[in-house]
Amino acid sequence: MADRTAPLGVEELHALVASGDLDTVVLAFPDMQGRLQGKRFAARFFLDEVLHHGTEGCNYLLAVDADMNTVDGYAMSSWDRGYGDFVLRPDPATLRRVPWNPGTALMIADLAWDDGSPVTAAPRQILRRQLERLASHGLTAQVGTELEFIVFRDTYEQAWDTGYRGLTPVNQYNVDYSILGTGRVEPLLRRLRNEMAGAGLTVESAKGECNPGQHEIAFRYAEALVTCDQHAVYKTGAKEIAAQEGVSLTFMAKYNEREGNSCHIHLSLADAEGNNAMARGGEDPGGMSELMRHFLAGQLVALRDFSLLYAPGINSYKRFQRGSFAPTAVAWGYDNRTCALRVVGHGRSLRFENRVPGGDVNPHLAVAGMVAAGLHGIEQKLELPEPCAGNAYAADFAHVPTTLREAAELWETSPLAKAAFGDEAVGHYRNMARVELDAFDAAVTDWELRRSFERL
Repeated sequence: MADRTAPLGVEELHALVASGDLDTVVLAFPDMQGRLQGKRFAARFFLDEVLHHGTEGCNYLLAVDADMNTVDGYAMSSWDRGYGDFVLRPDPATLRRVPWNPGTALMIADLAWDDGSPVTAAPRQILRRQLERLASHGLTAQVGTELEFIVFRDTYEQAWDTGYRGLTPVNQYNVDYSILGTGRVEPLLRRLRNEMAGAGLTVESAKGECNPGQHEIAFRYAEALVTCDQHAVYKTGAKEIAAQEGVSLTFMAKYNEREGNSCHIHLSLADAEGNNAMARGGEDPGGMSELMRHFLAGQLVALRDFSLLYAPGINSYKRFQRGSFAPTAVAWGYDNRTCALRVVGHGRSLRFENRVPGGDVNPHLAVAGMVAAGLHGIEQKLELPEPCAGNAYAADFAHVPTTLREAAELWETSPLAKAAFGDEAVGHYRNMARVELDAFDAAVTDWELRRSFERL
């Protein structure tokens, strides 16, 4: 795996704490939903104790639903097992300042049991395992995520109190690429860009999107684990900054019947010399190497089985509508936004884009899925079918799963998933889907009330 340089060094942290510039250190890990969970420490205590020895957290943090309710079905954590602790082990390569919280730094942790063994079902560990497999082939994954969000003039508290109905988006119309439209919310976008840069992310740009109030900030690609950690930091930080500005924003995959929030994931492979292994050699008209063709073929073969990693919730599957710029076809094409997989760039920038994930995706799990799928293609030397040159929505391709229930069943019974991730991880995330499905099946929705209260 490539060397990683922390945005903030430990020696710098010592100096900043000694000078009084930093007084708080957050130690956190990405949970099943991709949220940062952990503790805020007094900076001096963190340096003296936690940095070298870690800290503990209840292992139910990888066995709850989105509302933090304890639920059954998890092998690693339950009432029968007493809801014990696991250990948060700091990863110094992730240390960074958090400019939107004064005097604060943040470090990402890996999860381990008391005996030092890793927590197999932890998202960061799942990704690490796949990257280690990739490294055995002499390759590293370079990844970029494109995360969309919708901004509202209402605070999070106001949104909660109104049941998230009747919210006012910061733009009233489609502002895709509009400079005027982004100018309406530039104070917020500027804070997001500048303060994420202060946290060590390399900002590229901000642009408007299609749904009223929808925007996207793009960051430069990096080694896969770095990008996924940055994604989690950004998602948490963006919500915190929005709250400080008296507004709210959502990354949910499908907020309303218009365009959803996507999270397109770009991936390329680097060899030991740092060259783009996807673009070397071969006579492919698109400039793809044989390695890339195998890797991309693996994406197609595994996409339906791994959809739970790309679209983890009930709401995720409502994005997949014809003509919506969210994919329905398990197909690939050159610069074709109607396909699930889009090949873009050339030479050093050649890569592919997975268009299935939405804004609710856990990036560590999604990238682990993409790497595992690609490795299957490489190891089995799978042949890449012809690209889709037209409208994939109207063509005869296999369909992206349309519901969480379908995706969960494919995941649970997939030999590919079990071979790549192991029975424990497969069972853990199948249970996560079961919990969500049970909760949704028991809920009475606004849609049912509107249709049934008087008229039926």
